[in-house]
Amino acid sequence: MRCLSARISVAALCVTAALGLTACDAFTGDAGPRAPFDGLTGPEVTNKAVAATRAAATVRLTVTTESADGPVQAFVASGARGACTGTFSLGSAGTLELIRADGAVYTKSDAAMLRAAAADGPARDADANVDRLAGRWVKARPDDHRTARSLRFCDPKDLLDRLAATSATTRKGRQATIAGTPCLTLTGGTGREKWTASVATEGTPHLLKMRLTDGTEKPLTVEFSEFDAPLTVTRPAAD
Repeated sequence: MRCLSARISVAALCVTAALGLTACDAFTGDAGPRAPFDGLTGPEVTNKAVAATRAAATVRLTVTTESADGPVQAFVASGARGACTGTFSLGSAGTLELIRADGAVYTKSDAAMLRAAAADGPARDADANVDRLAGRWVKARPDDHRTARSLRFCDPKDLLDRLAATSATTRKGRQATIAGTPCLTLTGGTGREKWTASVATEGTPHLLKMRLTDGTEKPLTVEFSEFDAPLTVTRPAAD
């Protein structure tokens, strides 16, 4: 009986080695590393990412799109109580810098921006504005549409709301890496508006990137970074 028992034990060990299994594998069912957000549905991942991004005290946004004036790029830092700084390159329409501090908005425009803003008026008025205002901080007028368009990116709430509104359509995609951070790609949208989003799979599940299309406007791409980084915004000396 002892010989038979020993033979059975040796046979069992040989089978285990051949299958590459251990006793723990058999009892725990461990099949290797789990996929990111395993156990969460696509909509749950989107809602989790939106909530985490909203909770950040500060965030930086890099925005790219197209307009009638050419390529548009924006570099924005958004903080608590509406604090915001940004640089907006609007193609042939020029460049605008913006600061929002303590509820007041200030802008600094280059010559091209000032000429574009005065395009419908007399040329002498445009020349006067360039001479007087180019490269100088001024308090923004409430009716200035370029300032209003730029301010949209000072609060990422509207962008996040667009994802949250259609989160139920989320589908999980491939894994990727953005700026060295592993992420999961998500897609969703309804009707003509579609979006693609990338969510960090390590650490806080922040939204790292999103791309929006609605079939009428040029695609809008936004990259999010530097969550909760220190941000100090002060009023500039303005005319």
